[in-house]
Amino acid sequence: MKNSNTALPINQQVVLVTGGGRGLGTWLVRAFLHEGARVVVNYLNSADSAQALANEAPGRAIALQADVTDAGAVQALVERAHKHFGAPITTVVNNALPAFSFNGDLRPSAESLTWNHLQQQLEGIVRGALNTTQATVPGMQKLGFGRIINVGTNLFQNPVVPYHDYTAAKAALLSLTRTLSHDLGPKGITVNMVSGGLLRTTDASSATPAAVFDMIAGSTPLRRVTTPAEFADAALFFASPWSRSVTGQNLVVDGGLVKN
Repeated sequence: MKNSNTALPINQQVVLVTGGGRGLGTWLVRAFLHEGARVVVNYLNSADSAQALANEAPGRAIALQADVTDAGAVQALVERAHKHFGAPITTVVNNALPAFSFNGDLRPSAESLTWNHLQQQLEGIVRGALNTTQATVPGMQKLGFGRIINVGTNLFQNPVVPYHDYTAAKAALLSLTRTLSHDLGPKGITVNMVSGGLLRTTDASSATPAAVFDMIAGSTPLRRVTTPAEFADAALFFASPWSRSVTGQNLVVDGGLVKN
């Protein structure tokens, strides 16, 4: 199907949220379910919580396990989702995060940083997004419609805590977001990024000291730390018809801490 200006409303979309079984992913899943979408709750190890989340919307949500770094597993997930819903995945939210704790005291410093630290994050963040994109684009292309939403960070613009490995991988994901937007735009597929700062509170930020939350809150125009629910709202924008002419963009959602 040729590219068109037609944009599906969210309640007609089939949405894949990677890493949807815990943390920020649960907020993203619930946001899309609230708007009437059918949602694939992808998980790696969080089977119980992912299934419980899917049970909140019987018939409109399914929990499926897959390691996003495994292209074959991602392809199998996409095929199972298509069979279950009778429709291809139209929207991907690349949220899955390799094991990581936002604790500045335990991060690798410039002296202790290894290539293995970087590679772990690049594999999970960039390779994972590439795998989900390649597995879902054929279905999107047939529809002439697709939405890819990558989860980024404001740390590469404002590295208040130098998480070298995580930040480098997210910066690479932003570059991929922009190049993919050019490649996939003629197919009716938009590719955008939503970048948060520290969110209060997710699994990843649970190790963050209270003093850090207070410092960030005091630096924002809104004088508070962004919540996961507020972040998920911004992801809905990129999936909605309201963003039909927006692609290759990075929307920073951090209470105004970073001016993009």
